[in-house]
Amino acid sequence: MFNPSRNDARTFFFETWTKYQRGEPLSGLEQTALNVLLLHPEYRPLLENRERNLDRDFAPEGAQINPFLHLSLHLAIEEQLSIDQPPGIRDRYVALVKKTGSEHDAKHDVLECLGETIWQAQRTGSPPDETAYLQCLDLKTRAT
Repeated sequence: MFNPSRNDARTFFFETWTKYQRGEPLSGLEQTALNVLLLHPEYRPLLENRERNLDRDFAPEGAQINPFLHLSLHLAIEEQLSIDQPPGIRDRYVALVKKTGSEHDAKHDVLECLGETIWQAQRTGSPPDETAYLQCLDLKTRAT
């Protein structure tokens, strides 16, 4: 099972951004990551200062969003959508795109549900609850 460390994941984003800036070829996963990075221009200064940000902590208590977690969740969602896992996520995503009018906004709705699902699993020490995850997406699809 692929289980990168925090630094491995961050290094992947730094290296992808550097390769893109240099015009170097990207692997399939790097291209997917680049597509996510390009949706988030607010993270470019962070990506351009590896020394300062590789080991930087982003404390939720300080109302800081961890950009690396955000980007990693985006990557997870891209993978889930590409294989429709959990089954039905792709249909729910399409419904969210119709509702929000934006693929990126719809992915952020999915990201909120995925983040909550992961947090609950960590809190309880159990596997992520796919049913709860899909129910969260259903609620977002129906919310006004």
